[in-house]
Amino acid sequence: MKYGMVMLVVLGSQLIGSMVQAGEDSRQLVELPEMMQQHMMSNMRDHLVAINEILTYLANENFDRAAEVAESRLGMSSLKSHGAGHMAKFMPKGMRQAGTSMHKAASRFALKAQEGEALPAYKMLSEVTSACIDCHASYRIR
Repeated sequence: MKYGMVMLVVLGSQLIGSMVQAGEDSRQLVELPEMMQQHMMSNMRDHLVAINEILTYLANENFDRAAEVAESRLGMSSLKSHGAGHMAKFMPKGMRQAGTSMHKAASRFALKAQEGEALPAYKMLSEVTSACIDCHASYRIR
């Protein structure tokens, strides 16, 4: 279990390191109306909170609760509550694909977590965070 947490910290550090560069930001700017920017940022903050909750549940071997949070807040079941259909038309294709990849990975994680084995669940969770990293490394809204 600790290995999985260490890997998530390493991945997060790599993301921050790749984004905090001297000079200009080469990520593609996605122009959204201010209200949609706020909505998207709120969704992403909730995604981070959900991932933190999932990690806490995994650390306490509460796999069913981790699965529930993943599916309801990140998985394919969460698309309507996040307004994904409304937001998608403003996103470039690659950004939509990264988002869809993250939501699908979260649903796969939820199924894997329900099996009750930590290491496979952590490995599957890394697919969720990898999709986040891919999107954040390629796109920005400000």
